[in-house]
Amino acid sequence: MNFVKRYLIPRLISYFLVIWLGITVVFFIPRLTPNDPVIRMIDQMRARGSTLEPGAMDGIIEDLTRMYGLEGSWLEQYGDMWGRLVRGDFGVSFFQFPTPVGQIISTALPWTLGLLLSTTAITWTFGNIIGGIAGYYTRKRWSRALDAVAMLIRPLPYYIFAFSLLLIFAWAVRWFPITGGSSLGALPSFTWDYIKDVLWHSFLPAVSLVVLGGVVVFQTMKLLVQNINAESYVQYAKLGGVTEDRIVGKYIIRNAMLPQITGLALSFGQIFSGALITEIVFGYPGIGMLLYRAVLNGDYNLIMGITILSIVGITTAILIVDLTYPLLDPRIRYV
Repeated sequence: MNFVKRYLIPRLISYFLVIWLGITVVFFIPRLTPNDPVIRMIDQMRARGSTLEPGAMDGIIEDLTRMYGLEGSWLEQYGDMWGRLVRGDFGVSFFQFPTPVGQIISTALPWTLGLLLSTTAITWTFGNIIGGIAGYYTRKRWSRALDAVAMLIRPLPYYIFAFSLLLIFAWAVRWFPITGGSSLGALPSFTWDYIKDVLWHSFLPAVSLVVLGGVVVFQTMKLLVQNINAESYVQYAKLGGVTEDRIVGKYIIRNAMLPQITGLALSFGQIFSGALITEIVFGYPGIGMLLYRAVLNGDYNLIMGITILSIVGITTAILIVDLTYPLLDPRIRYV
């Protein structure tokens, strides 16, 4: 009972409170911007050469407002939004009307999941292994060389690094495609030809994420291991004749992995928001690119659908880590 009262219930309350607050903020922020989807649609109609009389324009604006679900005050729209969310309905996209937002997201989400799940797992695994070994053997020449390379790569702005890969390997030597998630006209199927085509298109985006993300994980793990290795209990264990394998596995790596596990959970939670810059630079058809286009077009419903997935994903990941942390660290107790 102590676990339920003093640990589980407060965290569940915080979990639902954060989700409610995040969704509320996301609802109101787009409506505070000057980008009105109805006016934008009218401007697009005019740009295509449509002639609208003043009386007809008022009628079209009224019809578009009703069609997009923007009738009434913000509070009325806010109540309608929660009514739809309870039913699992994100509404329809303003600029791909009448396609439901859920259908649009379900089309883009597999691309982002495939890219980010694989790169996050690779980055976290190899970054921690190499960083842990380099942190323990910090005086070795190869450890210092890796640290120097990491110090050189980490300050690079991501978009510059990504554009460099694109210019060298896609434009100059033409080993990889410049944009897209698959070849034009390729039909999705579970065949080796299609899978190979998808891997070919995703290679450069994956490399950009793995290299820069791996450098961060490597440096973090290296510093954690160095600090723990200098602790008095580790030095005492060495003087007491404890084997090096036991010191590294039980005392150093185990303690250094705790903050890294938290970082991994947060990384998996952020997958639902997509790798925005990555997908824009490489023209990758995932959630990040979808969110970018939704912001440009003022597509309130699509922005909310993507952001809600991100909020729920991150808060759920934090909740899971919070509830399982005592199993990983015996120093933490439920009561």
